[in-house]
Amino acid sequence: MPFYGYRFGYGLMWDPTYFLVLIGVLLCLGASALVNSTMNKYSRVRNMKGITGAEAARRILNQEGLYNVQIECLSNASGDHYDPRTNTVRLSHNNYNGATVTAVSVAAHECGHAIQHARKYTPLSIRTALVPVVNIGSNLGLPLILIGVLLGWSQTLIQIGIWAFALSVIFQLVTLPVEFNASRRAVARVEDYGILTVQEKDGCKKVLRAAALTYVAAAASSILQLLRLMLLFGGNRRRRD
Repeated sequence: MPFYGYRFGYGLMWDPTYFLVLIGVLLCLGASALVNSTMNKYSRVRNMKGITGAEAARRILNQEGLYNVQIECLSNASGDHYDPRTNTVRLSHNNYNGATVTAVSVAAHECGHAIQHARKYTPLSIRTALVPVVNIGSNLGLPLILIGVLLGWSQTLIQIGIWAFALSVIFQLVTLPVEFNASRRAVARVEDYGILTVQEKDGCKKVLRAAALTYVAAAASSILQLLRLMLLFGGNRRRRD
């Protein structure tokens, strides 16, 4: 039997490594469902002090001495992020204007990234430095592998493609401590600066924990995909009919 799969009716080929892809998809779907459910739940819980996400962000940034960091409202319902190039925390419309536990939690998390940037947090610096390289690698990885196969299984091109794809995996692994650390900073600040009550802080933890799991799932999925590429193309064997 061929190494890469089992041929059955109508000339189709079953590739056992599809299970790796399936596991990755299920992990991502599960994490996405959890974060959506948790955020929706706490987006219906108004915080007792009526502080909006924008107000919470400004309070945290001012307390940290980051008066130069701006806060902007996005027109869409998602896309919250911190932009280190312009020192700007950008919040979705709901989180900018909402006075809910979810809105404050997300805003505090993005402020956590601003604090990391200001304090020169090493993993964030590494991730930022990797961005241009990863953008190139993620776009070239799979095409290089495909070209290598089409050119008679050129192991040089295939190996370069695999290494290029591996850069995106490394990037996602570096992202994990960045996200977890930003969440820890967020939870500490909402309590230290009196933004959320003790009970509301528990909700904040749940929101940020669920959000962090999406990064874990994405990293795991990428690792499984890299493993699949290595199993399929990493050796010197050529696929035979």
